[in-house]
Amino acid sequence: MLILRNLPSLLLFAAFTTYSCHAQTPPQSAAAASGQIVKPGKPLSPELARRIEVLLRQKADLPPESTVNIGQRTTSDLPGWDTVTITVSTEGSTSHPLIFYVADDGKTIGQFTRYDISADPRALISDAGRPARGGPETAPVLIIGFDDLECPYCARLHAAIFPALTARYGDKVRIVYKDFPLPADMHPWAMRAAVDVNCLADQSPAGYWNLVDYMHAHASEIGAPLQNGPVDKTLPQVNQNLDKITHDQGVFQKVDVAKLDACLAKQDTTGIAASQKIGDSFKIDATPTLFINGDKISGAVDISFVFNLIDSALRVQGVTPPPPYVEPPPPAPTTQPTAAKPAGK
Repeated sequence: MLILRNLPSLLLFAAFTTYSCHAQTPPQSAAAASGQIVKPGKPLSPELARRIEVLLRQKADLPPESTVNIGQRTTSDLPGWDTVTITVSTEGSTSHPLIFYVADDGKTIGQFTRYDISADPRALISDAGRPARGGPETAPVLIIGFDDLECPYCARLHAAIFPALTARYGDKVRIVYKDFPLPADMHPWAMRAAVDVNCLADQSPAGYWNLVDYMHAHASEIGAPLQNGPVDKTLPQVNQNLDKITHDQGVFQKVDVAKLDACLAKQDTTGIAASQKIGDSFKIDATPTLFINGDKISGAVDISFVFNLIDSALRVQGVTPPPPYVEPPPPAPTTQPTAAKPAGK
Protein backbone atom coordinates (compact mmCIF):
# COMPACT_ATOMS: atom_id res chain seq x y z
CA MET A 1 0.00 0.00 0.00
CA LEU A 2 1.35 3.42 -0.94
CA ILE A 3 -0.13 6.73 0.13
CA LEU A 4 1.57 9.59 -1.63
CA ARG A 5 -0.09 12.90 -2.47
CA ASN A 6 1.63 15.26 -4.88
CA LEU A 7 4.93 13.67 -4.04
CA PRO A 8 6.78 14.33 -7.32
CA SER A 9 5.84 17.98 -7.55
CA LEU A 10 6.42 18.66 -3.86
CA LEU A 11 9.74 16.92 -3.71
CA LEU A 12 11.03 18.39 -6.94
CA PHE A 13 9.97 21.84 -5.85
CA ALA A 14 11.76 21.47 -2.56
CA ALA A 15 14.84 19.88 -4.09
CA PHE A 16 15.42 22.16 -7.03
CA THR A 17 13.73 25.50 -6.46
CA THR A 18 14.03 26.22 -2.73
CA TYR A 19 17.68 25.57 -2.04
CA SER A 20 19.32 27.14 0.97
CA CYS A 21 22.99 26.72 1.74
CA HIS A 22 23.72 24.81 4.92
CA ALA A 23 25.66 21.76 6.09
CA GLN A 24 24.50 18.37 4.84
CA THR A 25 23.81 16.86 8.22
CA PRO A 26 20.90 14.48 8.84
CA PRO A 27 17.82 16.67 9.29
CA GLN A 28 15.92 17.04 12.51
CA SER A 29 12.19 16.51 12.67
CA ALA A 30 10.03 19.59 12.34
CA ALA A 31 9.13 19.41 16.03
CA ALA A 32 12.75 19.08 17.10
CA ALA A 33 13.76 21.99 14.89
CA SER A 34 11.19 24.16 16.66
CA GLY A 35 12.50 23.19 20.09
CA GLN A 36 9.62 20.88 21.00
CA ILE A 37 10.18 17.65 22.88
CA VAL A 38 9.88 14.70 20.51
CA LYS A 39 9.51 11.02 21.28
CA PRO A 40 11.46 8.51 19.21
CA GLY A 41 9.29 6.09 17.30
CA LYS A 42 10.27 2.64 16.16
CA PRO A 43 13.86 2.50 14.91
CA LEU A 44 14.27 3.24 11.23
CA SER A 45 16.24 0.27 9.97
CA PRO A 46 18.82 0.72 7.21
CA GLU A 47 16.70 -1.56 5.03
CA LEU A 48 13.58 0.59 5.50
CA ALA A 49 15.56 3.78 4.94
CA ARG A 50 16.89 2.30 1.71
CA ARG A 51 13.39 1.42 0.47
CA ILE A 52 12.23 4.96 1.20
CA GLU A 53 15.20 6.42 -0.65
CA VAL A 54 14.72 4.21 -3.71
CA LEU A 55 11.03 5.13 -3.86
CA LEU A 56 11.73 8.86 -3.65
CA ARG A 57 14.41 8.69 -6.33
CA GLN A 58 12.00 6.92 -8.66
CA LYS A 59 8.96 9.06 -7.99
CA ALA A 60 10.76 12.40 -8.08
CA ASP A 61 13.30 11.42 -10.77
CA LEU A 62 16.18 12.72 -8.66
CA PRO A 63 19.57 13.16 -10.33
CA PRO A 64 21.95 10.29 -9.52
CA GLU A 65 24.48 12.60 -7.84
CA SER A 66 21.92 13.82 -5.28
CA THR A 67 21.96 12.68 -1.66
CA VAL A 68 18.76 11.77 0.19
CA ASN A 69 19.05 12.57 3.90
CA ILE A 70 16.51 10.75 6.09
CA GLY A 71 16.20 11.91 9.69
CA GLN A 72 15.29 9.96 12.79
CA ARG A 73 11.90 8.36 13.18
CA THR A 74 9.70 10.18 15.70
CA THR A 75 6.22 9.63 17.08
CA SER A 76 3.57 11.72 15.36
CA ASP A 77 0.17 12.94 16.56
CA LEU A 78 -1.47 10.65 13.99
CA PRO A 79 -2.19 7.23 15.52
CA GLY A 80 -0.43 4.38 13.74
CA TRP A 81 2.12 6.62 12.07
CA ASP A 82 5.57 8.01 12.86
CA THR A 83 7.28 10.79 10.97
CA VAL A 84 10.63 11.20 9.29
CA THR A 85 12.09 14.42 7.93
CA ILE A 86 13.82 14.20 4.57
CA THR A 87 16.00 16.61 2.63
CA VAL A 88 17.71 16.27 -0.74
CA SER A 89 21.21 17.62 -1.31
CA THR A 90 22.99 18.21 -4.59
CA GLU A 91 25.76 20.47 -5.84
CA GLY A 92 26.39 21.89 -2.38
CA SER A 93 22.81 22.95 -1.68
CA THR A 94 20.10 21.32 0.42
CA SER A 95 16.35 21.51 0.05
CA HIS A 96 13.94 22.60 2.71
CA PRO A 97 12.85 19.68 4.92
CA LEU A 98 9.87 17.57 3.88
CA ILE A 99 7.84 15.63 6.44
CA PHE A 100 6.78 12.07 5.60
CA TYR A 101 4.64 9.70 7.61
CA VAL A 102 5.76 6.09 8.11
CA ALA A 103 3.23 3.43 9.10
CA ASP A 104 3.97 1.43 12.22
CA ASP A 105 4.42 -1.74 10.14
CA GLY A 106 6.97 -0.03 7.89
CA LYS A 107 5.04 -0.95 4.73
CA THR A 108 3.58 2.44 3.88
CA ILE A 109 4.81 6.01 3.71
CA GLY A 110 2.58 8.99 3.16
CA GLN A 111 2.78 12.70 2.62
CA PHE A 112 -0.29 14.57 3.82
CA THR A 113 -1.40 18.16 3.44
CA ARG A 114 -3.23 19.61 6.40
CA TYR A 115 -5.65 22.51 6.18
CA ASP A 116 -7.00 24.56 9.05
CA ILE A 117 -10.80 24.48 8.90
CA SER A 118 -11.40 25.78 12.41
CA ALA A 119 -12.66 29.15 11.14
CA ASP A 120 -16.27 29.57 10.06
CA PRO A 121 -16.19 29.86 6.23
CA ARG A 122 -18.80 32.61 6.46
CA ALA A 123 -16.29 34.73 8.38
CA LEU A 124 -13.39 34.28 5.94
CA ILE A 125 -14.27 37.58 4.24
CA SER A 126 -15.48 40.38 6.47
CA ASP A 127 -18.51 42.46 5.54
CA ALA A 128 -17.73 45.05 8.20
CA GLY A 129 -18.39 48.62 7.13
CA ARG A 130 -20.03 47.68 3.83
CA PRO A 131 -23.56 48.67 2.76
CA ALA A 132 -25.81 45.62 2.85
CA ARG A 133 -29.09 44.51 1.34
CA GLY A 134 -31.51 41.92 2.60
CA GLY A 135 -31.24 40.56 6.10
CA PRO A 136 -29.47 41.87 9.22
CA GLU A 137 -25.94 41.02 10.33
CA THR A 138 -27.37 37.92 12.04
CA ALA A 139 -28.88 36.57 8.79
CA PRO A 140 -27.97 32.87 8.41
CA VAL A 141 -26.56 33.34 4.90
CA LEU A 142 -24.05 36.00 3.89
CA ILE A 143 -23.39 36.58 0.19
CA ILE A 144 -20.34 38.65 -0.67
CA GLY A 145 -19.97 39.63 -4.31
CA PHE A 146 -16.79 41.01 -5.84
CA ASP A 147 -18.12 43.51 -8.35
CA ASP A 148 -16.95 45.63 -11.29
CA LEU A 149 -19.43 48.36 -12.22
CA GLU A 150 -18.31 48.35 -15.87
CA CYS A 151 -18.55 44.57 -16.20
CA PRO A 152 -21.49 43.46 -18.40
CA TYR A 153 -21.57 40.02 -16.77
CA CYS A 154 -21.79 41.64 -13.35
CA ALA A 155 -24.68 43.72 -14.63
CA ARG A 156 -26.52 40.61 -15.82
CA LEU A 157 -25.96 38.83 -12.53
CA HIS A 158 -27.06 41.90 -10.60
CA ALA A 159 -30.26 42.23 -12.62
CA ALA A 160 -31.16 38.55 -12.76
CA ILE A 161 -30.15 37.03 -9.45
CA PHE A 162 -30.23 39.52 -6.62
CA PRO A 163 -33.89 40.57 -6.92
CA ALA A 164 -34.74 36.87 -7.06
CA LEU A 165 -32.69 36.23 -3.92
CA THR A 166 -34.44 38.87 -1.88
CA ALA A 167 -37.84 37.74 -3.18
CA ARG A 168 -37.18 34.08 -2.34
CA TYR A 169 -35.29 34.38 0.94
CA GLY A 170 -36.24 37.74 2.42
CA ASP A 171 -34.20 38.58 5.51
CA LYS A 172 -32.55 35.15 5.63
CA VAL A 173 -29.90 36.36 3.17
CA ARG A 174 -27.60 39.36 3.59
CA ILE A 175 -25.92 40.73 0.44
CA VAL A 176 -22.72 42.76 0.40
CA TYR A 177 -20.55 43.95 -2.50
CA LYS A 178 -16.81 44.43 -2.44
CA ASP A 179 -14.96 46.33 -5.15
CA PHE A 180 -12.90 44.52 -7.73
CA PRO A 181 -12.59 46.83 -10.76
CA LEU A 182 -10.60 45.19 -13.53
CA PRO A 183 -7.53 46.95 -15.00
CA ALA A 184 -8.06 50.21 -16.86
CA ASP A 185 -7.01 48.73 -20.20
CA MET A 186 -10.07 46.47 -19.93
CA HIS A 187 -12.57 48.65 -18.08
CA PRO A 188 -11.40 52.28 -18.24
CA TRP A 189 -13.96 53.82 -15.88
CA ALA A 190 -14.54 50.96 -13.44
CA MET A 191 -12.15 52.36 -10.83
CA ARG A 192 -13.72 55.83 -11.02
CA ALA A 193 -17.17 54.33 -10.57
CA ALA A 194 -16.02 52.28 -7.57
CA VAL A 195 -14.52 55.34 -5.88
CA ASP A 196 -17.62 57.43 -6.54
CA VAL A 197 -20.16 54.95 -5.17
CA ASN A 198 -18.02 54.47 -2.08
CA CYS A 199 -17.84 58.21 -1.54
CA LEU A 200 -21.62 58.16 -1.25
CA ALA A 201 -21.67 54.92 0.76
CA ASP A 202 -19.82 56.70 3.55
CA GLN A 203 -22.93 58.83 4.11
CA SER A 204 -25.83 56.92 2.57
CA PRO A 205 -26.01 53.13 2.15
CA ALA A 206 -29.34 53.55 0.36
CA GLY A 207 -27.74 56.00 -2.05
CA TYR A 208 -24.90 53.55 -2.64
CA TRP A 209 -27.29 50.81 -3.71
CA ASN A 210 -29.28 53.23 -5.89
CA LEU A 211 -26.05 54.10 -7.69
CA VAL A 212 -25.00 50.46 -8.07
CA ASP A 213 -28.42 49.63 -9.50
CA TYR A 214 -28.28 52.54 -11.91
CA MET A 215 -24.71 51.99 -13.10
CA HIS A 216 -25.27 48.30 -13.74
CA ALA A 217 -28.50 49.02 -15.59
CA HIS A 218 -27.12 51.91 -17.65
CA ALA A 219 -23.44 51.06 -18.08
CA SER A 220 -23.70 51.33 -21.86
CA GLU A 221 -25.05 54.86 -21.51
CA ILE A 222 -22.61 56.19 -18.93
CA GLY A 223 -20.43 57.71 -21.63
CA ALA A 224 -23.26 59.63 -23.25
CA PRO A 225 -23.79 63.28 -22.24
CA LEU A 226 -26.37 63.90 -19.58
CA GLN A 227 -28.08 66.53 -21.73
CA ASN A 228 -29.13 66.36 -25.34
CA GLY A 229 -26.21 66.40 -27.71
CA PRO A 230 -23.79 64.19 -29.60
CA VAL A 231 -22.59 61.05 -27.85
CA ASP A 232 -19.18 61.51 -26.24
CA LYS A 233 -17.69 58.40 -24.63
CA THR A 234 -14.23 59.77 -24.05
CA LEU A 235 -12.91 59.00 -20.58
CA PRO A 236 -13.03 62.62 -19.30
CA GLN A 237 -16.70 62.82 -20.29
CA VAL A 238 -17.43 59.47 -18.64
CA ASN A 239 -15.71 60.58 -15.44
CA GLN A 240 -17.68 63.82 -15.46
CA ASN A 241 -20.92 61.89 -15.90
CA LEU A 242 -20.08 59.47 -13.08
CA ASP A 243 -19.34 62.35 -10.71
CA LYS A 244 -22.57 64.15 -11.64
CA ILE A 245 -24.68 61.02 -11.22
CA THR A 246 -23.15 60.51 -7.79
CA HIS A 247 -23.53 64.17 -6.81
CA ASP A 248 -27.19 64.15 -7.85
CA GLN A 249 -27.89 61.01 -5.85
CA GLY A 250 -26.20 62.63 -2.85
CA VAL A 251 -28.51 65.64 -3.18
CA PHE A 252 -31.49 63.29 -3.38
CA GLN A 253 -30.33 61.48 -0.22
CA LYS A 254 -29.77 64.82 1.57
CA VAL A 255 -26.16 64.07 2.48
CA ASP A 256 -23.41 66.58 3.19
CA VAL A 257 -22.86 67.54 -0.45
CA ALA A 258 -19.68 69.53 0.20
CA LYS A 259 -18.13 66.48 1.85
CA LEU A 260 -19.31 64.25 -0.99
CA ASP A 261 -17.92 66.57 -3.68
CA ALA A 262 -14.57 66.76 -1.87
CA CYS A 263 -14.41 62.97 -1.85
CA LEU A 264 -15.25 62.82 -5.56
CA ALA A 265 -12.55 65.37 -6.36
CA LYS A 266 -9.91 63.55 -4.29
CA GLN A 267 -10.46 60.16 -5.98
CA ASP A 268 -8.71 58.23 -3.21
CA THR A 269 -8.34 54.60 -4.38
CA THR A 270 -6.89 53.28 -1.12
CA GLY A 271 -10.06 51.49 -0.03
CA ILE A 272 -10.61 50.02 -3.49
CA ALA A 273 -7.05 48.70 -3.58
CA ALA A 274 -7.56 47.05 -0.18
CA SER A 275 -10.68 45.32 -1.50
CA GLN A 276 -8.79 44.17 -4.59
CA LYS A 277 -6.04 42.79 -2.37
CA ILE A 278 -8.60 40.70 -0.49
CA GLY A 279 -9.87 39.40 -3.82
CA ASP A 280 -6.34 38.56 -4.91
CA SER A 281 -5.81 36.57 -1.70
CA PHE A 282 -8.76 34.39 -2.73
CA LYS A 283 -7.40 34.01 -6.26
CA ILE A 284 -10.15 36.06 -7.86
CA ASP A 285 -9.24 36.87 -11.44
CA ALA A 286 -12.63 37.63 -12.95
CA THR A 287 -15.93 39.23 -12.09
CA PRO A 288 -18.53 38.52 -10.94
CA THR A 289 -17.36 36.27 -8.11
CA LEU A 290 -19.65 35.36 -5.23
CA PHE A 291 -19.02 33.82 -1.83
CA ILE A 292 -22.08 32.18 -0.27
CA ASN A 293 -21.16 31.61 3.38
CA GLY A 294 -17.61 31.21 2.09
CA ASP A 295 -18.43 28.95 -0.85
CA LYS A 296 -16.92 30.51 -3.98
CA ILE A 297 -18.77 30.83 -7.29
CA SER A 298 -17.09 32.43 -10.30
CA GLY A 299 -18.75 33.63 -13.47
CA ALA A 300 -22.30 33.36 -14.67
CA VAL A 301 -24.20 30.37 -13.27
CA ASP A 302 -27.79 29.23 -13.42
CA ILE A 303 -29.98 30.70 -10.70
CA SER A 304 -31.10 27.23 -9.60
CA PHE A 305 -27.47 26.42 -8.76
CA VAL A 306 -27.23 29.53 -6.58
CA PHE A 307 -30.50 28.64 -4.87
CA ASN A 308 -29.24 25.11 -4.13
CA LEU A 309 -26.12 26.49 -2.44
CA ILE A 310 -28.15 28.92 -0.35
CA ASP A 311 -30.62 26.18 0.62
CA SER A 312 -27.70 23.99 1.72
CA ALA A 313 -26.21 26.85 3.73
CA LEU A 314 -29.56 27.44 5.44
CA ARG A 315 -29.87 23.78 6.44
CA VAL A 316 -26.41 23.86 7.99
CA GLN A 317 -27.59 26.83 10.08
CA GLY A 318 -30.67 24.88 11.14
CA VAL A 319 -33.01 26.98 9.01
CA THR A 320 -35.60 25.36 6.75
CA PRO A 321 -35.25 26.70 3.19
CA PRO A 322 -38.23 27.62 1.04
CA PRO A 323 -39.85 24.89 -1.07
CA PRO A 324 -37.61 23.56 -3.86
CA TYR A 325 -37.16 25.99 -6.68
CA VAL A 326 -38.97 25.00 -9.86
CA GLU A 327 -37.78 26.77 -12.95
CA PRO A 328 -40.73 28.33 -14.75
CA PRO A 329 -41.55 26.80 -18.12
CA PRO A 330 -40.51 28.75 -21.19
CA PRO A 331 -43.22 30.92 -22.68
CA ALA A 332 -45.38 29.24 -25.26
CA PRO A 333 -44.28 30.03 -28.80
CA THR A 334 -46.38 32.60 -30.54
CA THR A 335 -47.85 31.74 -33.92
CA GLN A 336 -48.20 34.27 -36.63
CA PRO A 337 -51.81 34.52 -37.92
CA THR A 338 -52.23 33.23 -41.43
CA ALA A 339 -52.84 36.03 -43.83
CA ALA A 340 -56.21 35.83 -45.51
CA LYS A 341 -56.06 34.98 -49.18
CA PRO A 342 -57.54 37.53 -51.47
CA ALA A 343 -60.94 36.55 -52.73
CA GLY A 344 -60.90 35.00 -56.14
CA LYS A 345 -62.44 36.81 -59.01
